[in-house]
Amino acid sequence: MNELIPDKNLYSKIVELLAAARQNVVRTVNQTMVYTYYEIGRMIVEDEQHGKERAEYGKQVLKELSKRLSNEFGKGFSKRNLEQMRLFYLTYSIAQTTSAQLEKVKNNDSSIQQTASAELENDKNIDLKIYEKPSRKFILSWSHYLKLMRIENLNERSFYEIECASNNWSLKELERQFNSALYERLVLSRNKEGVKQLAEKGQVIEKPLDFLKDPYILEFLNLSEHKEYSENDLESEIIDKLEHFLLELGKGFTFAGRQVRLTFDESHFKADLVFYNRLLKCFVIIDLKIGKLTHQDIGQMQMYVNYYDRIIKLPEENKTIGIILCKDKSKTLVEFTLLQDNDSIFASKYQTILPDKQDFINLLNQ
Repeated sequence: MNELIPDKNLYSKIVELLAAARQNVVRTVNQTMVYTYYEIGRMIVEDEQHGKERAEYGKQVLKELSKRLSNEFGKGFSKRNLEQMRLFYLTYSIAQTTSAQLEKVKNNDSSIQQTASAELENDKNIDLKIYEKPSRKFILSWSHYLKLMRIENLNERSFYEIECASNNWSLKELERQFNSALYERLVLSRNKEGVKQLAEKGQVIEKPLDFLKDPYILEFLNLSEHKEYSENDLESEIIDKLEHFLLELGKGFTFAGRQVRLTFDESHFKADLVFYNRLLKCFVIIDLKIGKLTHQDIGQMQMYVNYYDRIIKLPEENKTIGIILCKDKSKTLVEFTLLQDNDSIFASKYQTILPDKQDFINLLNQ
């Protein structure tokens, strides 16, 4: 009797369903844990309101609470963890709009605590209502929120929270983007309304300037700032770590080719890297320069862009974008070489080490 073998397509569908179900279970467990920690933080804050000597009272309560919860439920309820749950509630229970309000929270200002307490006055019972009616939605892991809580700038914190959710960033990727000063680099190229949009919607890609950065941070290539390397070496390292480079480029990028040959008449040229951006529906050509940018480099990129616009791109696609990544550039040279209404060719510096975030913050303050 022949053994019946299940259809491969049926098997694949069931495997896909089970994998999705497993992910949903993990996601649900993580969200439940985050909401539970938020609720524990609320209870701790409300209990503090009844203490006569609030600061000292709070310390004693958390110490005793930690001891009892640890005996009952095991690890995860140290005094430090309970303090983080308390801060989590204070940080996310109020729609804060200024740095001054954040400082009040940090200093345990009683007026802030009372406001937070009043907002959830109707949610005191511990039942499923705390998951159905939170003061806000939490869709990231507890580890993500522990990192986000340490970001003092409210707009910056909101931006990274949105980007984590929309791009499915791991905690490691969140830390990398934060350490590379992504928010500050994007803010520097935006007006007041653009900065507001970053905090409310994250990075929205509607035109080339929306994804452009200056500088690009390529610390993941592990190239020392003073190490001797060629343009070919730089290109090879980028290809070897293409996934990291795509994350640094931003949303919507797919890899299209390396050393792409362009031929007209009997002349041959090669574009270093070619990508396609699905959001802008256009090709993006990247040329790598390890030295100082020259007007010849800009002219060459203009030729590449023209070639793609006239020969490669489809009628329904948008104009090709050219980005020259260089170690050094003259802003004046770029401005006088390109047309005043240029919206397709850009020159950006790149760094091979993580920047000092404070340097960007100082630039923003200026």
